[in-house]
Amino acid sequence: MNKIIIFLVVFISCANSFSQSGLVQIKKDSRIDSLLKLKKEINKNLFNLKIQIFSGKRAEALELIDNHDKDSYPGTVVELVYETPNYKVWIGDFFSQMEADKKLLKIKKKYAEAFIFRPKPKIENTELKVGVEKINN
Repeated sequence: MNKIIIFLVVFISCANSFSQSGLVQIKKDSRIDSLLKLKKEINKNLFNLKIQIFSGKRAEALELIDNHDKDSYPGTVVELVYETPNYKVWIGDFFSQMEADKKLLKIKKKYAEAFIFRPKPKIENTELKVGVEKINN
């Protein structure tokens, strides 16, 4: 009988000592907001991964785009890009390497020469742009 009483006393005292109050206070450093803002700004300047499926003559690139089966690759962007001396066909805009790898496995079945890359940022020369616009107008 004494063991039961001791057990009940210990059990009741433990139940009270481990209870939770339900109040949560979050203390954050004021620099976190500025760090998040900086991260968003950096992410804007990141160039996502792309898959190149063709590099060659313009006519062949346009034909490939026209015959490209959009239903096989839903939600992917197809781009025609000119990099001297070739026209290139790029597919997709992937944020993670894993996502790009999965898509590349599917694309390689049709385009064996396809590969993943991260495009270099284009440096725009505003003086050159203005000069081109003047000639064309």
